[in-house]
Formats: sequence, C-alpha cells, structure tokens
Amino acid sequence: MLDQYTYVFAIGTFFALLDAYNNGANDVANAWATSVSSRSISYRQAMIFGTIFEMLGAITVGARTADTIKNSIIPLSAFQNNAGVQMLAFTCALAAASSWVMWCTRHSAHVSSTYSLVSAVAGVGVATAGASKVQWGWHDGKGLGAIFSGLVMAPAISAAFGAIIFMLIKLVVHMRKNPVPWAVWTAPVWFLIAGTVCTLSIVYKGSPNLKLNKKPAWYVASVTMGTGVGVAILAAIFFVPFVHAKVIKKDHGVKWWMFLYGPLLFKRPVVAESDRANVPNYAVVQDDDEHIPANNSPTPTESDHPTEKKLVDEPDIRPVPTYKEIQADGERKLREKLLKKRGPIGWAMRTLRDHPMGAGRIYELHNIKAFFVRLPAMIVCGALYGLHYDIHAAQSGIAGTPEGERMARVYAHAHKYPNEVEHTYSFVQILTACTASFAHGANDIGNSVGPWAVIYSAWKTGNAAESKAPVPIWQLAVLSATISLGLLTYGYNIMKVMGNKITYHSPSRGCSMEMGAAITVLVFSQYSLPVSTSMCITGATVGVGLCNGTIKAVNFQRVGLLMLSWIATIPIAGTIGGVLMGLFLNAPHF
Repeated sequence: MLDQYTYVFAIGTFFALLDAYNNGANDVANAWATSVSSRSISYRQAMIFGTIFEMLGAITVGARTADTIKNSIIPLSAFQNNAGVQMLAFTCALAAASSWVMWCTRHSAHVSSTYSLVSAVAGVGVATAGASKVQWGWHDGKGLGAIFSGLVMAPAISAAFGAIIFMLIKLVVHMRKNPVPWAVWTAPVWFLIAGTVCTLSIVYKGSPNLKLNKKPAWYVASVTMGTGVGVAILAAIFFVPFVHAKVIKKDHGVKWWMFLYGPLLFKRPVVAESDRANVPNYAVVQDDDEHIPANNSPTPTESDHPTEKKLVDEPDIRPVPTYKEIQADGERKLREKLLKKRGPIGWAMRTLRDHPMGAGRIYELHNIKAFFVRLPAMIVCGALYGLHYDIHAAQSGIAGTPEGERMARVYAHAHKYPNEVEHTYSFVQILTACTASFAHGANDIGNSVGPWAVIYSAWKTGNAAESKAPVPIWQLAVLSATISLGLLTYGYNIMKVMGNKITYHSPSRGCSMEMGAAITVLVFSQYSLPVSTSMCITGATVGVGLCNGTIKAVNFQRVGLLMLSWIATIPIAGTIGGVLMGLFLNAPHF
C-alpha cells in the first residue's frame, strides 16, 4: 500500500466525485430534458426515476466502458510499473475534465463529459510517455480513433433511429382521420419495443461479474423477447383499458389506481362523462396563471384601453425594456412565486430576503451574524431551487427577447397533435426515459469510475498492473449516487437550455427521441466504446424535428453551438490535463 501517496488518492477521490457530480448536472440533465420538455413527467418525478435507473445501469453494466477508459487509451507499459506515476496521471485527468465540465455547467454550456475525460486522459498520456505511446488509432475498437469516431457516428445513428421510430408513429397514428383509437390500441407495440431494449441492455451486455454476456444466443433472444412480450401483455391488460376509459370514453371519474381493474374498465359505466378528455395540456407554450383575469375582476373601462386619440395626444413615453431587464423580470416573477410557498423553499427564500447582507465587508460583525442566519437558507435553496424552476418558460424563451421570437418561429413549423393522443404516448415516454437513463448509467459511469478505480488499485496494492482488476461494486455505487446528486441539485441549469430550444417537443416525439438515443448508446456500449449520451439525444432530437418536413422546425443555431462546444472540449480538456501532468511530473525540487 502506497501510504506516502495517500494524499494523491484523496485528491483523486475528490475530483472523481466532482466529475461524477458534473456528469449528473450536465449529461444526465440533458438526457432527462426531453421528458420534462414534453411535459410527460415533472422535474421532480424525473429526479426520482433518474436516480433509480442511473444507479441500476451503473452498478449492473457500467464496469465495461470503465475498462476502456482505464486501460485502452494509455498502455500500461507507459507507466513502467510505477504505481505512483499512474495515480498522479489519472488524478490530473480527473482534475482537468471535472474543472472544464464544471465551468461549462456553471455557464449553462452543454458539453460531453465523456469526451472531456477521454481528451484529458489522452493529454496526460502525452505528458507522461509522449504522443507515440498514446493509442491514437482504432486499437480493436478501443483506441482514441474509435472513441472520437462517435463524435460523428453517434448523432447520425441516433437521428436515424429517432426519425424511423417517430415516422412509424406518425404513419400509424398521427396521419389517421381519428388518431385517438389508433394511439390507444397500438400502445402495447411501443411497450414491447421499450421493454425489449431495456432487457437487452441488461442481459446481452450484462455485468462482467455476472457474466450474463457469456450466455448463448438462444438464451439472450428468449429472455429479451420474452420480457418485451410480457411487458406488452401487461400493457394490453392494464394500460389499454385505463387509457381507453380516459381518452375515448372521456370518463372524468377514472382515478389513477383504477388501472388495476384491467379489462373490467371496458364494462364500467361512465360515471362523469364530459365532452373533453381529462388529460393534461401538452402544449410547449402555455398561458401563465397570473395573466388570466379572476372571476371577480372589474369590467374593463375606457381608461384601461386608451383610444386612438389618446394614443396620439398622450404618447407612451415609457422606455422600452432592454434584453437584460426582460430576463431579470422573468427571474423576479419566479422568486415572487417561491416566496409565497409554504415548504422549505419558501422559508429559505423569505429568510434570504429578510436578512440581507449589510454595508461593508463580510468580516463586519453585523454581516457575520447575517451570514450564519442565511447559511441554512442558502443550503436549502441550493438543494431545492431546481425542483421549483420553471423549465418550460426558460426553454421556450421569454416573450419579447430574440430567443423567444426565434423559438416561436421554430414552433410554428411543427404540427401540434391532439392532447388525447399525446397523453397515450406520455406513459410510453416514461418507460423510454427510464431506458435512456439506464443506458446513460451503463455508459457514462465509466467516465469517473475508470480513473478512480485505477487510482484506488494503484494506491492499495502499489502495483500499476492492478488497474486490470475489475471495478469494485462499491465504487460504482458511490459515483452513481453522486451523479444523481448532481442531477437533483444543479441539473436545471443545463435542462433550461436544452429540449424545446432545439425543436418542438411532445410525448410522441419525446419517446422517439429517447428510444433512438438509448438504442444508440447501448450499441456503442456493447463494443465498450464510451459514447456521449448528450450527442445521442441531440442527434435524435434533430432527426425527429426534421420529420416535420422542413429544416425550419429545427433551431440549427442551438445545434451549431452544441457542436462547437463538443469540438472545443477535445483540445481544451486535453491541454489542461497535459499541462497539469507535465508540471507535476517534471517540477523542480530539492
């Protein structure tokens, strides 16, 4: 055990946790942005499901891509069996990648945590053993050439998968004269696809410890298809009658737990029939409650609506608000809503309002007292602010700003489908979102746990060759929990600039995007290639957006900014990692 390098292990652990936190706040937030943008699931529900399935994917499958980052970019011979240098190298890589992604997350810049770490490891390898020792080529599908090829292949393949799935939905359901029954009766098919893909990711890929991927082909096919068919049968028995009663019978007396009645709902008499189905409004842009007049509001008078003569005689001399003022006004409205809440977030916001920092520096006595009063409220706000953030308003852009006008033009070219149809696919999207989250946990956990496992094994054994050992389950569990923490507390900062900012979202579109991205991630992960989940979901979003029949339905300005950030990540993260390693490895000393 390298006790003299315990401090390196401690620093490496800190940056591994920071990298995992940033992964959750950046990559996972982007993966769930589609579900939240479509209004199929609330932000809070996304946090719960994201936590569960990220951890399941990471613990059961995640060790495979971790092995690629551990051992396939820098050859083991480059460290000359020096475990201390190996610890330092992967600590520098984690420090470079986590620092870059943290800066980008803070500024709402969406980047790939996968390519950040891969680039940092490559930069560290150049500083350690020279450029000739780094695996730049394909290297049996595990070198940098194979990994960076995903920069082009992953979005394109995801776009193709997403477009194919959505076009099937569009042809089978949306283009019908009466699409609602078609959406209800074909729902088990999409549950079949989602269930099969999710099961395939577990059984065929499998955890190295369980050796499920070593099973014969007939076993894999029977288990995956059997599970998918089973999910479809359960959907036909419980889901179809429930949705039929809600959207076709339009029975407002149906409660959520009545899905347990199954086929009995077909014979259940309508209790509270209505001319409209009791389903949510899935429109991206919805009127704010504060703009709807109350029932007891006074009748508008002439003074409320000035005549043309008054407009001429008394011109409005109020200054036109600037872009920053419009944005600040939107943030002010959100804070006013939070101040009125009764829960912890309301208490925290009121505490910060009622105990402001006074004049002078922080070391003034009154400011020290105010700080300790504000500290618990600041912690509560940091933990809960994202759960109350208005994601949809931020995505569609504030009215009156250039961004709001741009998104209005994009939305105008997307066909809006009936809420009854979209409601059917909202349930399918929850399953696809969980599948996508599982796939993300399976793939992206390798970003943080791979280098951390190398640091831990080298520190514990003093042998650089021990990096070939399997990744311990406890490390997968710790970092997957840290990823979930990042999603819970800071994911909104990335989610607000994704989703509807690329194209118009709805549940039927969203489940196609997520399924296309999940299939792509699982294909890449099967070959142990760390691919960016963010790139996959972005490609699928563009592919589905183009299914509207015009390129004007996609905000290519946002897509261009995303591609620029992906490309810039490679040299920046690589340079930071290489510079850190070069300084520490060659620093002068007594």
